[in-house]
Amino acid sequence: MKYLVLGRTGVQVSQLCFGTMSFGGDADPQESARMYRACREAGINFFDTADQYNKGRSEEILGELIRGSRDDLVIATKCFNPTGSDVNARGSSRRHVRRAVEASLKRLGTDRVELLFLHHYDALTPLDEQMRALEDLVRAGKVLYPAVSNYTAWQTQGALAIQERSGWARLQAIQPMYNLVKRQAEVELLPMAQANGVSVFPYSPAAGGLLSGKYTDKGAQGRLVTNKMYQTRYGEPWAHDTAVQFAVFCKAHGWHAMSAAVAWVASHPAVTAPIIGARSVEQLRASLDSVKIDMTPALRAAISALSRTPPPATDRLEEANK
Repeated sequence: MKYLVLGRTGVQVSQLCFGTMSFGGDADPQESARMYRACREAGINFFDTADQYNKGRSEEILGELIRGSRDDLVIATKCFNPTGSDVNARGSSRRHVRRAVEASLKRLGTDRVELLFLHHYDALTPLDEQMRALEDLVRAGKVLYPAVSNYTAWQTQGALAIQERSGWARLQAIQPMYNLVKRQAEVELLPMAQANGVSVFPYSPAAGGLLSGKYTDKGAQGRLVTNKMYQTRYGEPWAHDTAVQFAVFCKAHGWHAMSAAVAWVASHPAVTAPIIGARSVEQLRASLDSVKIDMTPALRAAISALSRTPPPATDRLEEANK
């Protein structure tokens, strides 16, 4: 396992981050513990969760597991999504963010998190208020480094400008969706992050399992079959065609498709660490094995050619390869 610097912090994180969305849901406490131990044995020191994951149970289970080794770990959590029925129990207002983080810290059994991601952009709350919410928590010592997830490049750049102008702690990380069939981040988000020295921790590197290889078999079960959100997100026929071609490519090279999917995401120069997840240790192994693949520029280009390359931000396709 290699370690890379988180943004401009000097803090080193493992080249893979483990996302605990399955803790308390698809994975019971016992299986969650098995996966946690497998990650630690592999050298992972970076774990990501969110207050909404299984109604807070993910944070509770992770908090139990990190007891005794908290200072060896980098912990990230997120807030924005509803945590109750009240109209204000959601969003990125200073009121909600503060209350959400205090609740997360209690569930995690810790006095701080290294990273707090605002989970989605809040159209109801001005951007300067969102950044002030993060700043308040940094000054209180409850959050060390601000971060955002699912923000556009212009929203992220705007946030950085507000922080610089105000003398506040700057964003150190973003968490976008990025995989072989969802490559929009390549157009502006990833270059923006590189230009600003902001770490990128992409989620869904295997496209919700589409790129794992299992959906090439008829009758396969998983989120793409049972979850309408994933069916919509990855429902276009071309994406499934790409997944089939990718599976064939991986088989020819002797790789598990999941390993190659994660390795491809990790190979982008703007990416610090992909966020991997699993429902069981057996499923987790393939993602951990991604570090064994030497994703050379030529190999990355060959895999990229299986998918649709998004047009440049100017949409001037004739200049894309100049």
